[in-house]
Amino acid sequence: MVKIESRGSFLTAAEVAALMRVSTMTVYRLIKAGDLAAVRVGRSYRISEGDVDQYLASRYTEAG
Repeated sequence: MVKIESRGSFLTAAEVAALMRVSTMTVYRLIKAGDLAAVRVGRSYRISEGDVDQYLASRYTEAG
């Protein structure tokens, strides 16, 4: 069973793409690859803000 955060809000793939400054297709690829957790609602996906933060934190590299 998957635990869903009750207080976190959910974003659409387009909102996540704008936040990450990538295309929506890139967001869909991340979801399909299992790199970014998402919930399917009808024909669209919803991604929790916490999952977006977790993904970005896991991919963070320090420049220099």
